[in-house]
Amino acid sequence: MRSARTCRRLRGVAPAVALAAAAAFAVASPATGAQTATAAGAASKAHWSPALTAEPLPCRSPGRVKPTVVLVHGAWADTSSWNGEVSSLRRAGYVARAIANPLRNLTDDAASVADFLRTVSGPIVLVGHSYGGSVITNAAAGVPNVKALVYVDAAAPDVGETTGGLSGRRSALSADPASLYDMVSYPGAPRGATDLYLKQDVFVRSFASDLPRDTALRLWATQRPASTSAFTTPSKAAAWKTIPSWYFISTGDRIITPSSERFMAHRARSKVTEFPGGSHLTLVSHPDAVTTVIGSAICSVR
Repeated sequence: MRSARTCRRLRGVAPAVALAAAAAFAVASPATGAQTATAAGAASKAHWSPALTAEPLPCRSPGRVKPTVVLVHGAWADTSSWNGEVSSLRRAGYVARAIANPLRNLTDDAASVADFLRTVSGPIVLVGHSYGGSVITNAAAGVPNVKALVYVDAAAPDVGETTGGLSGRRSALSADPASLYDMVSYPGAPRGATDLYLKQDVFVRSFASDLPRDTALRLWATQRPASTSAFTTPSKAAAWKTIPSWYFISTGDRIITPSSERFMAHRARSKVTEFPGGSHLTLVSHPDAVTTVIGSAICSVR
């Protein structure tokens, strides 16, 4: 059994930053549920330093082979959404690769990621954001090098479940599709499938709600569309059943609701970190908060 409660202590930072960071995190085993800090105000709004300042990186175990961190983006994003995490991990001495997710359908997207994983020698920490969580859940199955899974405001389906069915009843995506998406046909699409672009208002208000408006508008303008098939393809595997997992949950997420993520994290027996506030793009607005959780997964690899 994992410990009932593990608090991450931050070292080597200014007292004010350490206080905000300590307020922002509470980690618990699935047996007790995630513990959400009460001092959410300033911590949820403050932008973290671009440099990684929190333990447990670098891991203090000389002679251990360092894992490669592979990061998989979700829908309406691209590899650049991981820029902050990649920078912090590289500064800490780790190889980090943010790879392209085709966003076509879950089966093919997972196969594409799995093919990349098989080119990596040594242990892998596999990280997925949003729909990327569904992709890593399938891609890691049958790839023995994957030693840890990290879900960042992500879906973690069981066999037979779809990503679209895991957003939660109060998700912003539960509205009329015509009010959410600009729908565009694409060559070779399955019957009835279209590419989905989030409408500007939905992207700014619900997808990137904790980012400055100018930044959110830039990300909206450069979003990658996802096929409807990505959200309706049933999952064929559930790698979290056999691979240890970590779950980062932003309590301000309006795309995949925190309650849905807590459910998925509990059944996966994940180590859970709740970040007060944030948005579905906390990986962009607070990359060091996310990197700290990735670091916990890294340091578990033996």
